[in-house]
Order: sequence, then C-alpha cells, then structure tokens
Amino acid sequence: MNQKMTDSLWQGQSVWLVGASTGIGLATAKALYLKGAKVVVSARKEKALIDFVQAHPSHQAQGLYQPIAIALDVLDLAAVHQAHQQIKSQIGLDRVMFCAGVYEPLRAEAWSLNIMKQHLDVNYLGFLHLLDAVLPAWVDDFKSSKNNILPHKSRPHLSIVSSVAGYIGLPNSLAYGPTKAALINLAETLYLDLKDFDIDVSLINPGFVETPLTAQNKFDMPALISSEKAAEFILQGWQKGHFEIHFPKRFTMWLKLLKTLPYSIQFWAVKKFTGV
Repeated sequence: MNQKMTDSLWQGQSVWLVGASTGIGLATAKALYLKGAKVVVSARKEKALIDFVQAHPSHQAQGLYQPIAIALDVLDLAAVHQAHQQIKSQIGLDRVMFCAGVYEPLRAEAWSLNIMKQHLDVNYLGFLHLLDAVLPAWVDDFKSSKNNILPHKSRPHLSIVSSVAGYIGLPNSLAYGPTKAALINLAETLYLDLKDFDIDVSLINPGFVETPLTAQNKFDMPALISSEKAAEFILQGWQKGHFEIHFPKRFTMWLKLLKTLPYSIQFWAVKKFTGV
C-alpha cells in the first residue's frame, strides 16, 4: 500500500516527529536515529528535547546524524509553519509523524467542556495545523516535478498516531476517544486523496503503552507494552508499507472484532470486561 522501506532508504531520510519529548514519540525518534535518519524532534518540553539531542551525537563513520530540537506548541499555527520552513531549508522533509496528544480520563457524570475542548484542540486541531504547513508544500513539490519519484527514493510520508480508543466508545474516554476516531477517519481520507500525488499516509493505532499519559489510568491495562516495543512495531509497519499499524495484535484484534458486532453485543462486552 505504502512504499516499503529498506535500510538504504532510512539512511539520511529527514523525519520530523511532533510530540516527541516522551513516550512513543521519543522512543521512535531514538529508533530512527539508530537507522541513520536525520531526526527532528518537537514538543513543548524544550529541556527533554535538548537532552535527547545531546545524548545522540553524530557519528559519521556509523552513518548517524545528531538530531535537531525545535520547541513547539502545535496550537500555535504560525510557529508550526515557521518550524516547517526551518526544517525544509536545513535538511528537507521526507516524513512527518504526529504523536502529540493529551489524555485525561473523563466520564459523562463528570462532564467538563474545558477538558473536551482541550482534547479537541491538541489531539485534532494540532494535527490540522501540522497538515496546513506540510501538505501544500508536498503537493506543490509533486506538481512542479517533471519526473515522478524514482522507486529507489523515499516518497513523502505522513504518519498519524491515533489510538484503538478511536475504534469504539470506551469508559473514561469521553474526551479522548472522539478525537482519535476523528484522526482515524481523516487518515483514511488522506490516504485515498494523496495516492495520486505520491504521498504515503499511515495510521498508527496503539493499544496500551507505558507512557506518562497512560500512567494516569487506575485500572489494569491489558497487553501493556513499553514505548520501545511500540517504536519497534511502528518501524516494522513502515518498513512493510502498511497503512494501519496497530499493536499489540493480541489486544487490538479483539477490539477490531468487537467493533464489527451489533451494538447490543458491543455494549455488553465493554461493560463485562471493563467492570463499569
């Protein structure tokens, strides 16, 4: 579906990870660095970004490039555009991964419009800001190119981190789940729209991953994996050219099955297995 990646294609590829100060974003940045990619990390926590850069120096003999840190709030549209221009002028831009997000457990009886809007702003509008900066430039590059991208070169790639919480309605996910469902739908549409422009799109739907966000959960999280393992799954999915990358499958496949069933069965199963 998407272009498959080899080690030679990773070498020197410029990748911008937005939301990479902790968790899945940071672990993926580390994995890409070891593949020889030119990594740019962005987030609001500038110190965490600088610490990552300093811990990953250049090694020319090993084909490793020191990452670049750009502190960024995805809600600042002008700053997102400025960061994009900086990256494009310095190293070019081959791949973008949006992994910024907020999560606060919320149920309907504790309704909060502020929490709902915060999730909508960061998780969804934040990605639209990134898209506004990156997408028109890639489309224009394609239109202005006299030759299609050669098979041995990497195509532009847009990767969106959503969540299996976007598959179906789940307890404590009143604010978080709808924003992830919106990202899933958007990724599917972008994939269809952008194939004619040689722009790849991938959708990443993790299950439970050990991150500062999931640390808020007060329940046992089934099939919990580390951020490093999540990054491993992500790179494997990219390398195989998958559109959707979901993991761990021992958990996500059950949710995929559940969403195909009638609502009466879905609601019964969710209540039974979550205890609400």
